[in-house]
Amino acid sequence: MRRSDLVQHKEKEKSGSTRTSQIVFGERQHLLRVLDSLEGSTGLPIARLQQERRMLEELIHARTRELNVINTAWDEKIGLVLSADAKPEMLEKLVKQAPEEDYYLLRLISEHPRANAKTLHKLAKHPYGAIRENVARHPNADAPTLTWLSRDRSQPLWYLVAFNPNTPTPLQRRLRDRLKRLGETQPSR
Repeated sequence: MRRSDLVQHKEKEKSGSTRTSQIVFGERQHLLRVLDSLEGSTGLPIARLQQERRMLEELIHARTRELNVINTAWDEKIGLVLSADAKPEMLEKLVKQAPEEDYYLLRLISEHPRANAKTLHKLAKHPYGAIRENVARHPNADAPTLTWLSRDRSQPLWYLVAFNPNTPTPLQRRLRDRLKRLGETQPSR
């Protein structure tokens, strides 16, 4: 889980906390590791082992149901994104269909080498900072998307945009000059 998953967005504070797929998936993975540990342990009475296994399996199934509430057939969609056969059109379709709370799926797509410029442009507007960071450094991000990201004041995305080879040269120079000025104003240690 990334630290930014714990940060509440201002618009979310009014409506209460939202559990994103990133958080729920992390919990499920942790429960699976606990189950593996339990099954590898010795010395527990059989009745207790079975009871704890049942409880853990119920919690794992509950997290799976929660993921499917966020985005129907969640595990299958993750499998499609992780497949070596993932096509740019399919990634674009998954982004269009995914709810905003599916941070994990959208983050995977924003990192995917076959994500096209149109898909990345849509993801550049997502509220989750890690997704925007991935777009800013992605080799398929186009100049308009990178220019737009360089203006984001909520994060220093301009730094990542400055080193993306698709950033227009004049913008790249301005951003690198800004970085140089920042370096000159920092005290030496």
